[in-house]
Amino acid sequence: MPPEITVVMPCLNEAETLADCIAAARAGIKDCGLEGEIIVADNGSTDGSREIAARLGARVVEVPEKGYGNALKAGMQAASGRFLVMGDADRSYDFSKIEPFVAKLRGGFDLVMGCRMPSGGGTIAQGAMPWKHRWIGNPILTWIGRTLFNCPSHDFHCGLRALTKQAFLEMNLTTSGMEFASEMVIKASLRGMRIAEVPITLHKDGRSRPPHLRSWRDGWRHLRFMLLFSPRWLLLYPGVVLFGVGGAGFLRLLAGPVAVRGVNFDLNTLEVAGLVMLFGYQMVLFACFVRIFAFTRGFLPANHALAKAFRFFTLEKGLFAGLALCAAGGVLIVLTLFDWAASGFGDLDPLVATRAVITGRTLVSLGGQTVLFSLIFSYLGIEEKHPPLAPAPAGLG
Repeated sequence: MPPEITVVMPCLNEAETLADCIAAARAGIKDCGLEGEIIVADNGSTDGSREIAARLGARVVEVPEKGYGNALKAGMQAASGRFLVMGDADRSYDFSKIEPFVAKLRGGFDLVMGCRMPSGGGTIAQGAMPWKHRWIGNPILTWIGRTLFNCPSHDFHCGLRALTKQAFLEMNLTTSGMEFASEMVIKASLRGMRIAEVPITLHKDGRSRPPHLRSWRDGWRHLRFMLLFSPRWLLLYPGVVLFGVGGAGFLRLLAGPVAVRGVNFDLNTLEVAGLVMLFGYQMVLFACFVRIFAFTRGFLPANHALAKAFRFFTLEKGLFAGLALCAAGGVLIVLTLFDWAASGFGDLDPLVATRAVITGRTLVSLGGQTVLFSLIFSYLGIEEKHPPLAPAPAGLG
């Protein structure tokens, strides 16, 4: 009879603690009342970990590609169970208490997160978590994850979690390192999967050697990954604000200088306002690039807005709008040249001529960027002429 539950442990030189973890996993599987298996996804151990796992009846999956994510992906792909439980093999997680995780999966949830943090009912044993992780890293990254992706978890990076094999396949996880943990939660949230949380106790690491985790390096990798998966917050919203603020200042200063409490804002400020507006416009376009690329490559699910954009925003429309802006800007610049020629190429009124040139140059820049965006948008959409319509889950990047 094929196993219904598979416990997957990534392993890299865990000889000191692996046997205890396997024994605890067997007890946990028994409590679930299901047929189960234990997979040790070995990432190149040299301390006899593979031999220990095999001797204790676990299935060893050798993973030559280094990395936490690579090990877990290989182990889950090889798993036979319809329920998957993952956790580190360092004795910090108690595999004998996985029954609540499996109960949630049986109840229809796709992903069940463990929660070590007291804010979610969890417990951290004395010395089990460095202070910078407990009070800085985990709270900040969890808050960012909850805000950006509307994820219910109070502990975004807990390593003990369970999911269905079907959910794992649908997530199409790709990262190789520690950010694999973030990718799993983010993709589950973006795909509208049902996510539950189970309070757990984090125990002190049972190894005598330092952990593989590198706090600042891996923390930055998690943060970078979350931001890249949320172009709205990283690029779109800041870009809209910059474009609006810069544009408002630009339009006001076109009418003439502005004095505020004795400080005169004129042509130099107009230049800066135009620069801010252009930079904001570029950020908005880059947000669109990132979102389109992620959609067409399957990293993020489709939504109504993007699918309609592919149908409405054609290359021809984009080229027309961009070229119209360029033409308007070009006319202003040419008219200024005519005025300069009419004056015998002498001095012009800077309040009129310089404003016209700055406005023309800004319009040409906006038009040129629009043309380039249209070309790239069309190119990225070649394979998605008829993208699927699907409702966008809350928190979609």
